[in-house]
Amino acid sequence: MGESSKALELYEKVNRIWEISLHANHPSLATSYNHIGEVYRSMGEYSKALEFHEKANKIWEISRPANHPTLATSYNNIGLLYNRMGEYSDALELHEKSLRILGISLPANRPSLATSYNNIGEVCSSMRESSKELEFKEKANKICEISLPANRPTLATSYNNIGLLYNRMGEYSDALELHEKSL
Repeated sequence: MGESSKALELYEKVNRIWEISLHANHPSLATSYNHIGEVYRSMGEYSKALEFHEKANKIWEISRPANHPTLATSYNNIGLLYNRMGEYSDALELHEKSLRILGISLPANRPSLATSYNNIGEVCSSMRESSKELEFKEKANKICEISLPANRPTLATSYNNIGLLYNRMGEYSDALELHEKSL
């Protein structure tokens, strides 16, 4: 049995107990659904993952304030799935909703904001909108440069991602500069 299957089995056991012992809108139940959704996502079973992430989201929408960071994470998780499933407009809408919440609830240079900008950039990439992808990935990179130490792998990944984009756009000198910066 693979690690994902073992994790899924354990999360489902916990979930069955919580479904019996907790009320239907308890935040711990949402957390359980979220974990199950993440395992399904890691297994590439996006429809099943979406089912569980949406269950979690419904509970969090009831049990959390509208601008709670947990909701931003939930919208982000669902947006990632929609992007994988080719539902780009839905993915973009949810990532933008996540970004709005994080923009209200967190300081301006938090790495979580960089993640949201990068995820919007990824949707733009899927939609073949290179200029918009560049805009959002550069915003993500700027936050990483401000908020993370220079030797942090996340920063190197950010430089590399933008370098790959420049390469696809035929801007080879910019691509080379960023790839070298990522080393």
